Amino acid sequence: MGTLAAVDDAIETGHEANPGADDVADARGARDSSQVTAVATFTVVHPLHADARQAMAAYVAELDRRFPTGFEVAEALAHDAEALAAPTGVFVVARVDDRAVGCGGLQRFADRTGEVKRMWIDEGRRGVGLGRRMLAELEGHARRLGYRRVLLDTNAVLVEAIALYRSSGYRQIERYNENPHATEWFAKDLP
Repeated sequence: MGTLAAVDDAIETGHEANPGADDVADARGARDSSQVTAVATFTVVHPLHADARQAMAAYVAELDRRFPTGFEVAEALAHDAEALAAPTGVFVVARVDDRAVGCGGLQRFADRTGEVKRMWIDEGRRGVGLGRRMLAELEGHARRLGYRRVLLDTNAVLVEAIALYRSSGYRQIERYNENPHATEWFAKDLP
């Protein structure tokens, strides 16, 4: 089953999506980093939009490959479709050359607190500022939605994500959820 079909099936049936790494398209290009960052666009889409599903499939495949215990996502994807959409959430897709190369979501956690979810940048596009731009984009949406604090969780194997969060003003906090894949929790107060 192809990656998008696996994610669609997981959303519709509640079964685990398990796309293989070979199903994930490679976004690597010959541009230098300043060109890639300059041409990237960030667009709000519904979490079930084709570009969102493509980015989420790549996200799932990478986490399944990198996490020692794999990554089960079927239940989470069904929840995301509602939680990461208006009026209390948002889902953003980063595109380069009309191709989804990143994504990130924001959902309501409490009255004045949002939670960053499903943030991912294609491995071949990392190191050029797209992750930092995505995080800033999500924080901007959090402010517009009235959130004054943002939380997020991650896994210790995602060292590049942890470095980004720390350098963006997030501070490590105690566990705030029961995510079985999370090993690190962060918060940031928004100005």
